[in-house]
Amino acid sequence: MSALNPAFWTSKRVLVTGATGLVGSWLTRRLVDLGVYTVVLIRDQDPQSELMRSGTLSRVSVVNGALEDYATLERAINEHEIDTVFHLGAQTIVGTALRSPLPTFEANIRGSYNLFEACRVHRSLVQRVLVASSDKAYGDSAVLPYTEAMPVGGQHPYDVSKSCTDLLAQTYSHTYDLPVVVARCGNIYGGGDLNWSRIIPGTIRSLLAGQAPLIRSDGTLTRDYVYVEDAVDAYLLMAEAAEREGVRGEVFNFGPDKPRSVLDVTAALQRIMHREHLIPVIQNRARAEIQDQYLDSRKAERVLGWRPQREFDDGLKRTVAWYEDFLGAST
Repeated sequence: MSALNPAFWTSKRVLVTGATGLVGSWLTRRLVDLGVYTVVLIRDQDPQSELMRSGTLSRVSVVNGALEDYATLERAINEHEIDTVFHLGAQTIVGTALRSPLPTFEANIRGSYNLFEACRVHRSLVQRVLVASSDKAYGDSAVLPYTEAMPVGGQHPYDVSKSCTDLLAQTYSHTYDLPVVVARCGNIYGGGDLNWSRIIPGTIRSLLAGQAPLIRSDGTLTRDYVYVEDAVDAYLLMAEAAEREGVRGEVFNFGPDKPRSVLDVTAALQRIMHREHLIPVIQNRARAEIQDQYLDSRKAERVLGWRPQREFDDGLKRTVAWYEDFLGAST
């Protein structure tokens, strides 16, 4: 893997949207540890967020507001003289988007074009914009793994919101020469994800409580799983290379090149936590979920030197340890 360059970050001024989320919390802490002047956009303050629990919030500048409010974004970039933007802010839960698509479209689509427009207006300041997308942007495909050459094609509300974000990013890159780079990751996991409907945090919480894990699907859905610190490495490498030919304006996939089914992930957690006797409950009620999704990450390895550094079991063990501490439990 290409080594990160700490010297690159000297004197950088960074805005992170979605800083209270799973990846945003870890990314913000890494930036602060690198000595970066970091500004975070926060809509709702969550005392359980890893951003607060780690003490990182006290080490950054905070702009309160929502992505849907253009004036807030424009002010944040202008007044803090931002040169680097990490756009992680979004409504990220598939089920939430399915139940109420409008707020998801407002946050993910309007929020993205508001941010890109604010960056365009202050192009004299903004030197790089890193967009956290998702494999969901590709939609359902009979051809796998996804490659960056494939068109986006979401059909369900959350997937469409990510497809639109990516198209908007490409629009601002190609039309206005905004230095945008897009990351499409698989399912990111790690300590700090408090969305219990997701398979890894939900299963860990159930197993710690001595309860059988609940599987909303039939258990056969396959996905890539990327440990959160590997995702942070990916975003930082993209930022450092964003102005290079072959990176600027490009899309990169980030995955482990080894998809796993929901049942495989559940079984791995049961083994690590010594809870094999708790038989998963297959609910088979998931809606608006793509059956199989996994990514070809060779472009990221070739151009950026990125490869995941944490084996799946190691990432799961680190994640379980975080939840044991958070929930006050032990295996």
